[in-house]
Amino acid sequence: MSNETLFEKIIKRDVPADILYEDVEAIAFKDINPQAPFHVLVCPKVPIKMLSNSTAEDENLLGRLMRIGASLAKDAGFGENFRVVINNGSDAGQTVFHLHLHFLAGRKLVWPPG
Repeated sequence: MSNETLFEKIIKRDVPADILYEDVEAIAFKDINPQAPFHVLVCPKVPIKMLSNSTAEDENLLGRLMRIGASLAKDAGFGENFRVVINNGSDAGQTVFHLHLHFLAGRKLVWPPG
């Protein structure tokens, strides 16, 4: 039995995904259960379990993930109107324990979220 996360399997191409962006450090793909017309996940290729497990050495990478998602939202026509969500831990809704950022756009998003 593999201890790899779903996202590690996507990175290795063992599981298919609709990939929108990829470089040596990061990958971005459409969420398979979208909560908005635009719902993209951006994650590092290095398996950081969750945001609270990141270190000072990850700071540049974390900023890069934010910029990648913002660029994808802009390229998709959403300009400055998008939401970024990071679930940290199971009580916060994290289900895949490989850090990932949700970028959502294309509908009115209410506050507070569910």
